Amino acid sequence: MSTASTLVKHSNRLTSSKDLNPLMDKIGDARYALLGEASHGTHEYYTWRMIISKRLILEKEFSFIAVEGDWPDCYKINRYVKGYSDAGKSAIEVLQQFQRWPTWMWANWEIVALMEWLKEYNMTLPIDKKIGFYGLDVYSLWESMDLMVNYLQKEDPGAAKLAIEAYQCFEPHQQGEDYAKGLLNLSPNCAEEVIRLLQTVRKHASNYDHDREAALNAEMNARVIANAEQYYRSMISFRDQSWNIRDAHMVETLTALMTFHNKSAKGIVWEHNTHVGDARYTNMRDAGMWNVGQLLRQNYQLKEIYILGFASYEGTVIAGKKWGG
Repeated sequence: MSTASTLVKHSNRLTSSKDLNPLMDKIGDARYALLGEASHGTHEYYTWRMIISKRLILEKEFSFIAVEGDWPDCYKINRYVKGYSDAGKSAIEVLQQFQRWPTWMWANWEIVALMEWLKEYNMTLPIDKKIGFYGLDVYSLWESMDLMVNYLQKEDPGAAKLAIEAYQCFEPHQQGEDYAKGLLNLSPNCAEEVIRLLQTVRKHASNYDHDREAALNAEMNARVIANAEQYYRSMISFRDQSWNIRDAHMVETLTALMTFHNKSAKGIVWEHNTHVGDARYTNMRDAGMWNVGQLLRQNYQLKEIYILGFASYEGTVIAGKKWGG
């Protein structure tokens, strides 16, 4: 039997949501459903991830969607779909506030459709059962710094002073990469300042009174700042560990989200295949790299993790020539 014939025999053609029934059976009672993609920004991946996610929410009571995006921007989506006050009048309005490249990864019409569906679905649920939408990535150093300073000046003046000290330490550097270059030129690092800020926010977070996720939001932004500093500092080491720091941060964030929701919480993850696949079975292992899929499998029982990669046979890709291009 040819390879093509074997594939056809063991494949399920996808034309509607009902064709996903075998997949739902395979996911079973998993607490983490990791949905990958072979390329960012591919329409078909977004469409099918959205269909799968809706079924996981409706049929298996998953608690949130967490994506390969920045915490501050994705938290705006979270506030909108949960109906928090002053969260925006429409999904498009919220997505137009996204700041950091590549905005098209999440500020697109597929996400608009998902946001409006989640908002409508959440209207029938109590506040502690509403489905969330969060960002897992570590890149939003400056956005998180701005939010922390502004928020803590109102809620925690003592911690605000630490946030300002951390901000002033980073201020000579316009971007994270500039911070790494500055360290090569013997500029002082900001590790002490960001760790002190994170420890203080963790200690005081339970006293923050704004909405039920205020403490979570404050701690996650402080965590982003601390791990982003470590991420960019690692770039100047002889053995660049920035990938591992980034994926470890994603797992830390996932763990915090699961803890925040409840003991029976379930999380859907949207990221690139290289993050959600198990690095131990790729050439990443030879480079000493780990990823989200591997760390989750090591931390939990295998049956609790379901990994689904997305790939395409053919197509075209439009790409920038450089980061930020």
